[in-house]
Amino acid sequence: QVQLVESGGGLVQPGGSLRLSCAASGSIVGVHVMGWYRQAPGNERELVATIHGDGSTNYADSVQGRFTISGDNAKNTVSLQMNSLKPEDTAVYYCAAGRVLSSTPHYDYWGQGTQVTVSS
Repeated sequence: QVQLVESGGGLVQPGGSLRLSCAASGSIVGVHVMGWYRQAPGNERELVATIHGDGSTNYADSVQGRFTISGDNAKNTVSLQMNSLKPEDTAVYYCAAGRVLSSTPHYDYWGQGTQVTVSS
């Protein structure tokens, strides 16, 4: 089992920045990929960014150039730096961890989520 705990959410004005962190614990040796998802009210959960064990990253088009995902293997943490935030970034953000099967991430573990609200 892997436990994921997110932190860093909150209220920020449009154009502002927030940094989310996800601390992983437990049987993390089998984790090959971590990601951030988000879900806004009435919407499906969507992928925001992923980071693989080799450090490669992927981003949703909507956040490309504004968000940066990074990992610290020594601390078992993954962070999401969010800049130039927009009201449409408002959502609950979830950290996820999993494996890569046939080049596709499969997320087995999820955090409980942290609220990000972008509003003036």
